[in-house]
Amino acid sequence: MSDSDELEIERKYLLKSMPVLPERTGRRTLTIDQGYIPGERIRERLRRVEEHGREKWYRTVKLGKGLARQEFEDETSGEIFLAMWPLTLGKRLRKRRHVIPESGFNWEIDEFLDRPLVLAEVELPAMDTAVTVPDWLTAVLDREVTGELPYLNSTLAR
Repeated sequence: MSDSDELEIERKYLLKSMPVLPERTGRRTLTIDQGYIPGERIRERLRRVEEHGREKWYRTVKLGKGLARQEFEDETSGEIFLAMWPLTLGKRLRKRRHVIPESGFNWEIDEFLDRPLVLAEVELPAMDTAVTVPDWLTAVLDREVTGELPYLNSTLAR
């Protein structure tokens, strides 16, 4: 999503615990540090992503709430990330994200490292796309929390 706006459509689910993750081709595990810059009208997020010992940095602006919203994301440099990171003090979170390909979608299981919380997300191509929760996830599924304020990453950041 570089240099253009894109509609982000995703559903989010609260899990009772970490599921047993299936082995899949394309499965990935990332460690994410993310923080939010205070603002009244827009939400700007900084994110450091580590995978296989390599880091990447991103700046993201999100507009809107709920199932669908606009997202503007650009990769940035470590220098810019480090210069801006102090602005996020008090609005940060840390999580391990497991990306699991399933039936044409990528399910993202976020295991929060700074609190006992596990969430699942799936990005969709359209708002009316039907979602079938995979069998490996149903055993630990609590409920859908799409758009619920307490489960927004910007709310969870502390």
